[in-house]
Amino acid sequence: MATNAGRIAVVTAADNDIAQKLLASLAAEWRRAGLKVAGLTTEAHGLADRSCSAGILCDIATGVRFRIYLDEPPAGTSCHLDGSGVSSACAAIIDRIADSDVVVLSKFGKLEAQQKGLYPAFEAALMMGKPILTTVARKHRDTFTAYAPQATSLEPDAAAITAWCGLGGVFAPGAAGSRR
Repeated sequence: MATNAGRIAVVTAADNDIAQKLLASLAAEWRRAGLKVAGLTTEAHGLADRSCSAGILCDIATGVRFRIYLDEPPAGTSCHLDGSGVSSACAAIIDRIADSDVVVLSKFGKLEAQQKGLYPAFEAALMMGKPILTTVARKHRDTFTAYAPQATSLEPDAAAITAWCGLGGVFAPGAAGSRR
């Protein structure tokens, strides 16, 4: 269970794609302003006839993309999620968490509910007291709430997210310039 769950905020949106695009946009803007942002955002796979939304994880710092979907789901499921792709993405960013100002982790979902996938990154960021921004898969909301009962729910609003992170005094969304 998380020990510093008050440092997690969940960006809630009816459409997860909206939340992911906002997180990616904010992360890029914060990086241009000189902040250190570690983490991963999700892009859709763009494939038709899929019941599973698993797509691509994008490393915020390097732009490296990790495919996290299987061409065919394992027998007995319709989920195309490739756990090894998620684990590889997590391993690629975990060492940057200690030096970050904020951590963006695309989603707490199926794998994280099983303490896999991005779970080690959640734990590392919590242990280091880093603010974490994420989204939560609807069907894993109860597991997430048990993991992080103090988590804050945020609307997909750039100013509210920036203020929650504690970056309001450092950086205002849409403002040019660098860290004060």
